[in-house]
Amino acid sequence: MAAQYFGATIRRWIEYLAAIVIGNAIYYLSLVPHLPEALRHQGFLMDWGMGVDFLVCVAVYGVIRLGSVL
Repeated sequence: MAAQYFGATIRRWIEYLAAIVIGNAIYYLSLVPHLPEALRHQGFLMDWGMGVDFLVCVAVYGVIRLGSVL
């Protein structure tokens, strides 16, 4: 049985980390220059940009999980 940390295996933690890093890279390097000002994340604030960034990271995580199943 694989070791678990906070209820998740090391592999799952690596998937989480990869989704966050890749998702943020996509958001900041590809999307931000083309988004309207209201959807750009302003540091240390809860705004619509943070929601868009979160959705990009969730989508990347979904692709990673789908890829591991196939």
